[in-house]
Amino acid sequence: MTRSEPYDLAIVGGGLVGASLAVALRDSPLRIALIEAALPPASAPSWDERCIALNDGSRRIFEGMGVWKELAAVAEPITATHISERGKFGVSRFSAEEAGLVALGYNTPLRELGAVLMQRLRAAANLTLVCPAKLQAMTLGDGSMNLECQSAEGALNLDTRLVIAADGAGSAVRQLLGSAAEVRDYEQTAIVTAITVSRDPQGMAYERFTPEGPFAVLPKPRLPGDSRTGHICSLIWTLPHARAEQLKSVPDAEFLAAAEATFGERLGRFISVGKRIAWPLTRTVNEVPTASRVVFCGNASQSLHPVAAQGFNLGLRDVAALAESLREAAAKHEDPGQAERLSRYAASRAEDRRRTAGFTDQLVRVFSNRTPLLASLRHWGLLAVDLAPPLREAVLRQNLGHTGLRG
Repeated sequence: MTRSEPYDLAIVGGGLVGASLAVALRDSPLRIALIEAALPPASAPSWDERCIALNDGSRRIFEGMGVWKELAAVAEPITATHISERGKFGVSRFSAEEAGLVALGYNTPLRELGAVLMQRLRAAANLTLVCPAKLQAMTLGDGSMNLECQSAEGALNLDTRLVIAADGAGSAVRQLLGSAAEVRDYEQTAIVTAITVSRDPQGMAYERFTPEGPFAVLPKPRLPGDSRTGHICSLIWTLPHARAEQLKSVPDAEFLAAAEATFGERLGRFISVGKRIAWPLTRTVNEVPTASRVVFCGNASQSLHPVAAQGFNLGLRDVAALAESLREAAAKHEDPGQAERLSRYAASRAEDRRRTAGFTDQLVRVFSNRTPLLASLRHWGLLAVDLAPPLREAVLRQNLGHTGLRG
């Protein structure tokens, strides 16, 4: 077993959240190890590859990291949103114009986002990329945490003053520490794919609530040279497990017919569908986002329902706040893993985590409830959001990701 020199921080998980934190700190004096189990994907881009909706708050964060220019070139602007409930006429609409923005958000290919971040990581002089490698054990010492990993070259043992758990909802760090988390099974599965439609969405993102679960359609960027008929959109369809299992594998024509019947005629005909990916939905929220010399970040801290596309955007706000705290520690020559600093970080994130996790959870609970009285209240609630300025402002700020930003 080899043992490295001590690091200031070790990021466990090199996905979008972990990579974003490493990029945010790439010009700091901190010595960083990034531990990732999987190699980057080697397959070529495809028209139906997954995207992620970045809100305006996330755009600001990536702009501050110096990577937004490249992302903007491959992202599809979302200039308006349309929120409705199937079978009801109440609708909430928001536009970039009313927010004084070019766009409310940007539907961005995961592959492109990952590639831009990886390019920055490979050029970072203060970063050691340990990949592929899997965390096996953690031992808290005097002033540091020892990590035992299994890498491609064999066993690796490293010490770090702070561990950043950015390893997803099933966090290995959480499991090794035995940290407490609230877990709720929504008894739903999300089907994610791409479709082509006959009408141009013109920058409009749709979220339609149905008795089975939310149905979202977002404008999607088209690959250069793609002459596919129709307009390309991302589709996220939430359903009970049994119904999702059925629709995941039915012929394309049957899937498209069911999707079009659920969504309605606003985008015309649903012409074609791409590869369908499905995963069960649970809510996993840590009681606190820290432990001794450990910070949980992104889905490792809170994994949310995909409704309203809040999860990654919340995780990126974790990244921004944590990067600021770590830069301050470096500037003051302080221990980045000291308990008082981690406690201040946890306090700074408490309200945003509580509000955003509660916002998504309440949307799912309220719009999945079939009680007649609640159905009427939902209808009037959508109208109220559309018409009442204070409520509109609050919902708009939440969706833009501005409520959790500092400054």
